[in-house]
Amino acid sequence: MPSTASAKGRLVLAALDAFGRDGFAAVRVGELAAAARTTTGPLYHHFGSKEGLYTAVRADVERRVLDRMEGALAAGAQLEGDALAAALLVAFDYAERAGFARLLSEPHPEPRPDPVAAVLGDGPLGAMLAAAWRAGLAAVADGADPDEVRRALRRIAS
Repeated sequence: MPSTASAKGRLVLAALDAFGRDGFAAVRVGELAAAARTTTGPLYHHFGSKEGLYTAVRADVERRVLDRMEGALAAGAQLEGDALAAALLVAFDYAERAGFARLLSEPHPEPRPDPVAAVLGDGPLGAMLAAAWRAGLAAVADGADPDEVRRALRRIAS
């Protein structure tokens, strides 16, 4: 967890909040610096650019989501339950409650493989499930009822 004692830590915390709520394009460098109670200098020093800060924050959040997905998949396989549905729902619940729906629903500004798709399955299946999961997060970020999205994810995974 980043510390509020350093400008770098405050920038990460401000970025988690701003990107989680508004997404990459809507956030301005000056707004991030102001929210972190610093200037833009530390942002460029530590991260090189807004995209560098976004990439660092998103990688951290995606790692948290992937850890939860992998745990749910492993538990579901051991218990012979619906592991795929559990993985989608556990990750959705975490992202929605933590305020990362917008951040995780939008495409990364830099083209790259989708790590969520890689965990959910090989080839088209993983890509399709990840796209549905991200669409559910986008719907919640735009005001949809999270319970409706959960029901939809259960149906998709079954």
